[in-house]
Amino acid sequence: MTSEVPRLQPPPTRLLRGDEPIQGSTGTVRDFWAWALSDLRGNTVRPMLAEFLVAQALGAESSPRIEWDAYDVVTPNGIRVEVKSSAYVQAWAQSRPSSIRFGGLNGRTWDETAGYADSATYNADVYVFALVTAREHASYDPLDLEQWTFWVLPRRTVEETGQKSLALSRVEALAGEAVSHDGLAEAVQAAWVPRRSDHQG
Repeated sequence: MTSEVPRLQPPPTRLLRGDEPIQGSTGTVRDFWAWALSDLRGNTVRPMLAEFLVAQALGAESSPRIEWDAYDVVTPNGIRVEVKSSAYVQAWAQSRPSSIRFGGLNGRTWDETAGYADSATYNADVYVFALVTAREHASYDPLDLEQWTFWVLPRRTVEETGQKSLALSRVEALAGEAVSHDGLAEAVQAAWVPRRSDHQG
């Protein structure tokens, strides 16, 4: 039986500049961004910032983020990258810095005609684990790249753990030395194992 083709096909997402007006309002898209995304400690906003920083390091920031994709970033040469982030300092009061754990390593893919896959899989070629290292609110500044540390692992290594999440200590043991933002492109390229389809012309 042929799957039904969706009748409502959205146009490609375009990058907004921020100065676009909200029709019928005195606000702009930038005003909305400031209202919704200013708390960079939040567990919904910080991951998006981490994804942007990785995309920027890999030369992939010119393509808008697609929320429902099975991975977060695609490099210009087609490497699919999943970005996982964490931080010691959160947007709420804490008695101590958070324990670092990176979750959501696998998941069910979604197709516009078939819906969700039956089982969870590891869907990226390379995994980047991003950590904001500040341990106090007074020094916390996620807009300072000196406060970010990154570890890079190939899919095979992550998949072989069979885990949905990994503690920081396990990531460090598997990935070895962390890299800076400037070193991400080289580390991701080194961790990439081409898919069989990448060799087919």
